[in-house]
Amino acid sequence: MENMVAQKFWKGKSVFITGHNGFKGSWLSVWLHRMGANVTGYSIAPPTIPNLFELTSIDNDITTINNDIRDYSLVEKAIRINKPEIVFHLAAQPLVSRSYIDPIETYSTNIMGTVNILEAIRKIDCVKVVINVTSDKCYDNKEWVWGYRENDPMGGYDPYSSSKGCSELVTSAYLNSFFNPEKYETHGVAIASVRAGNVIGGGDFGEDRLVPDIVRAFSMDESVIIRQPNSIRPWQHVLEPLSGYLLLAQKLYNGGAKYSGAWNFGPSEDCVKTVSWIVETIANNWGQNAKWMIDNENHFHEAQLLKLDCSKARNLLGWKAIFNIKKTLELTVDWYRIYCSNPNLLREKTEKQIAEYENHTFTA
Repeated sequence: MENMVAQKFWKGKSVFITGHNGFKGSWLSVWLHRMGANVTGYSIAPPTIPNLFELTSIDNDITTINNDIRDYSLVEKAIRINKPEIVFHLAAQPLVSRSYIDPIETYSTNIMGTVNILEAIRKIDCVKVVINVTSDKCYDNKEWVWGYRENDPMGGYDPYSSSKGCSELVTSAYLNSFFNPEKYETHGVAIASVRAGNVIGGGDFGEDRLVPDIVRAFSMDESVIIRQPNSIRPWQHVLEPLSGYLLLAQKLYNGGAKYSGAWNFGPSEDCVKTVSWIVETIANNWGQNAKWMIDNENHFHEAQLLKLDCSKARNLLGWKAIFNIKKTLELTVDWYRIYCSNPNLLREKTEKQIAEYENHTFTA
C-alpha cells in the first residue's frame, strides 16, 4: 500500500506549523489534530476572508500564536516555550502577482522567515525534524517537457519564484553548515525541503488563483476570466503533497540524516493539464450554465510549462500520487458546493475527505 503514513506515529507528537492558517497549513492542522498530534501554529492573521482555518474551527483544537515570521525574537520564543519535536515551515508570501507589487515583503518573508526558523532551531535543543515547504517554482525553469529533479539548479523569473529558490539555498546552507548529515549523531536534527506542483482543493480562497477565481465567478453566475488558457501545470489535490510531507517527517524522525535534503511531491502524468482543460472540466462538474472567457490583456510573466520528476520520493519513500485528475476535481467541487450550501458542515466535509484519502493510503 502506498504512502504509508502511520497514524500511531503522530499521536502525542509535538508539532509546530508556521503558516498554519493558510490553505495548506489549515488542511495540515486538521489532519494532524485528527491523528492526535499536539499542534502549535505560528502565523499572522489568516490571509483571506473567508478562510479554511476559521470555516473548519480548527483554531479551537490547536494552539495559535499570532506573530510575524520575520521577527526572530518572537520566533525563537515560540519554539523555546512550546518545545516541538517536528516543525513544518509553511509561512510565506505565496503569490506571484503580489511579489511584483511588493517584492520587499516577498523576499523578507520567504527568505528571512526561513533563516529565522532555522536559526532558532540551531539554538534550541528540542527539534528533531524540520521540513521547509517551498514550491516547484524554485527551479530555474527552462520550460522543458520533462520534469525537474531535486538536484537541478535553483532560479526564478519573478520575485516570488526567486525567493523560493533562495529559501532552498538557505536550507541547504544550514543543512551543510550546522546540521550536516555526517554529524547527525552530534546535533540530532534532520532537515528537508519539499516542492509540490499546483495544489488545489476545497478551502482555497487566495487571490489570483485559478480554482478560487472559478468558484467565485460560478457561485455568482458570472463568467470566469482566464489569463493563460494554454499554460500547462501539474495539478494535484492538497492532500497529495501533505501526505508526502507527513511520510517524510516520519522517515526523518526515525531514520535521521538518511532522508535529509530536497524532495519533489508532484502528481501523476494524468494530472498535467492546461488551464483551459481544468476550467472546462470544473464548469462541466459545476453545471448551472457555468461559463468562462479569455482575458486578452497583457499581464505579468507566467511560465507556460513546469513539471516535476518525483522518482526520488517514489523509489526512496514509497510515495506516489493517489488521486487522478478526475477525482481531484470531483473532491474540490464537492467541497465548494458544501461551502455554498451549508458552511456549517465544512469541518465534517474536510475530515471526510481526509478519511477518504486515508482509506487509500494509510496503515494503522
